[in-house]
Amino acid sequence: MNKKVLATVIAGAAAVMMTSAVMAEEPIKIGFAQVGHESDWRTASTKSCQDVFSAENGYDLSFVDCDNDEAAQKEAVRSFIEQDVDYIIIDPIIATGWDTVLTECDEAGIPVIVIDRTIDDSDKYAAWVGSNFKTEGLAAGEWLNAYATAQGIEEINALVISGSTGSSAQIGRSDGFNEVAEKYGWNVIDEQTGDFTEAGGQEVMENYCKSYEGQFNVVVCQNDNEAFGAMTAMDNAGVTYGPGNDVILISFDACTAGLEDVKAGKITADFECNPLAAPFVEEVIQKLAAGEEVEKEVYMVEHWYALEDAIVEFEVDGEAQEMTVVTDEVIEAQY
Repeated sequence: MNKKVLATVIAGAAAVMMTSAVMAEEPIKIGFAQVGHESDWRTASTKSCQDVFSAENGYDLSFVDCDNDEAAQKEAVRSFIEQDVDYIIIDPIIATGWDTVLTECDEAGIPVIVIDRTIDDSDKYAAWVGSNFKTEGLAAGEWLNAYATAQGIEEINALVISGSTGSSAQIGRSDGFNEVAEKYGWNVIDEQTGDFTEAGGQEVMENYCKSYEGQFNVVVCQNDNEAFGAMTAMDNAGVTYGPGNDVILISFDACTAGLEDVKAGKITADFECNPLAAPFVEEVIQKLAAGEEVEKEVYMVEHWYALEDAIVEFEVDGEAQEMTVVTDEVIEAQY
């Protein structure tokens, strides 16, 4: 090979290496359509994604807070398609109405990872990462049965403040708790939505205190923010709650502020819904990028919390459940 040909080969190889290096340095483009900002849980979920999918970690994140607007969320996803992102993350506001837009993602060759809430009318996504909401509802119900038995409480008259109607979190928690209630013959007096907000929880509880005065001994709030609002309403109505008081207050999410209220003897038991999905999502993306198969459903580890006196033994679907005693150290470690 003469020097001119050799130089051409070397130059070509160098150009290929340089192009590969540039390509390797290009950030991975992620589009994330978030439900909104209605709760402490949602804030933690958003921060988790922003921390993991940061520029420092080699990502270019396009984030849209959809403010609980279903149409806006689908429009955000279509915008990501136009931006030609590499991956799309969706936390669906409601479980249905997704097949058309997910088909568009599929046709564009953009993998979709669904987090937290589920999509029921399409399977055109690479993976779902989140919680088993029905298990959470079942756990709350079975805990209540064991706790009431230990306390000598023979009759359960429950009021439920549910999450956003039609969301998979609302459906799963309601279905799970109602299944246990039917099993033990409890009286679920009413269920109304607080939309996962503190203001919504307070408004519903104010109406409950007026409509069902003296008729209830359990209040189930489907997230901590609703519980915060419900406590304000019960305080104003002179209803006491927490261990040893008029009302057993059950909550979900187990955010830091929620666990602080458990420790303060206000919330009797809190059932975690882990918001920190982003590290699990990153693992899915890394596998997809490597051409590896991924699990269609990825469940995160979650815990059930109470004070020592409210720790009881119970099972869900035949499996013994572990409970965590809330301490300052536990609160410090929580999201």
